[in-house]
Amino acid sequence: MEHITLLLAIVVVTALVFDFTNGFHDTANAMATTISTGALKPKTAVAMSAVLNLIGAFLSVEVAKTISGGIVNEDGLRTEVIFAALVGAILWNLLTWLVGLPSSSSHALFGGLIGAAVMSAGWSSINGGTVVTKVLLPAIAAPLVAGLAAMLATRLTYRINRNVTDEGQLKSTAKGYRAGQIASAGLVSLAHGTNDAQKTMGIITLALVTGGVLAPGSNPPLWVIVSAGVAIALGTYLGGWRIIRTMGKGLTDLQPPQGFAAQTSAATVILASSHLGFSLSTTQSCSGAVMGAGLGRKGGVVRWSTATRMFVAWGLTLPAAGLVGAGAEFLTKQGPWGIAVTAVILVGGSFAIWVASRRQPVDHTNVNDTGDEPQGVVTTAMAAVQPPPVGGPASDLSTTIPAPAPSPDDPARPPAKV
Repeated sequence: MEHITLLLAIVVVTALVFDFTNGFHDTANAMATTISTGALKPKTAVAMSAVLNLIGAFLSVEVAKTISGGIVNEDGLRTEVIFAALVGAILWNLLTWLVGLPSSSSHALFGGLIGAAVMSAGWSSINGGTVVTKVLLPAIAAPLVAGLAAMLATRLTYRINRNVTDEGQLKSTAKGYRAGQIASAGLVSLAHGTNDAQKTMGIITLALVTGGVLAPGSNPPLWVIVSAGVAIALGTYLGGWRIIRTMGKGLTDLQPPQGFAAQTSAATVILASSHLGFSLSTTQSCSGAVMGAGLGRKGGVVRWSTATRMFVAWGLTLPAAGLVGAGAEFLTKQGPWGIAVTAVILVGGSFAIWVASRRQPVDHTNVNDTGDEPQGVVTTAMAAVQPPPVGGPASDLSTTIPAPAPSPDDPARPPAKV
């Protein structure tokens, strides 16, 4: 076995940086609804999520093995390819964080890896069957399944409590749902650590295999598991407040029963996929669950303008990160100077995005401010066709149905001024 080279050490550090960005990019998955409904204070929520992310990193290595030995062929893969893939994933993560879109960190990593591998060794280096069955199909199914489950759970929840009218009982029920929401948020955080921390474990393991430090097919060493868990926990604690705002307030307005239903549904989907080795996007699962919960409450609406931007980001993630990864790999193939230029692009791009984010900072003090987010065509149309309240004051009707213009012969009409 060879010793870890300088390039390999740079790749490992870059992978941990990606893991860190994954943490603050995906904090919203677990804690956005908990924060938006007031079940937990923002800083308390992200601290709890960070601890459970760290614990979750030790629960399984199935997803890590899918990445390290499934998506790309290890034979002949150069360490520079891993570095290029991480550059594409990190820059896409930071860009979508800047605009507050909950895109998939997982798909950014996969896209960067696929793009860099194709640039390095051609399409034969990609295991197409694994990509389809364990990446693309779960990407489509996860948000649909989580959304449908959350919608049904929300409707069931409100149906069960439809006869609760006493004010004391209502307060007690709301308190119970908040407690359940905290528990389900913890479960999502645990599931996130189980699924997403393993992606970095897998990429580091793949780099160690390409560098000759580990044999092909090896499980992640203990130090890899620990470092990946710590990196994602630190990122989670910082909190991706921009995306938390979008998930918690930008998609729909959630009440505690809806938040509980959304988080429980998402956690179930994520944990099941981790057990099966499916490397799905926790972001898409949680976003789908939030939209499902929004539609599950009578009178609830989804802000489709925000959702549309989010869907576009989902569709662009794989190809965009793949193009950046391919470009970075083209540079690294030129030799040491190309690797240096790629590193400068990564650092410079990351710094520029951070500077841009300081123009309109979002943190725990203003995370629940929705700003001037437009409702969108669908939401506006739904509000327009809603009937006026029964038994409301006449002034409400006058604003809904304008009075007819008086006739010129109407005696009640005041005389015209000359």
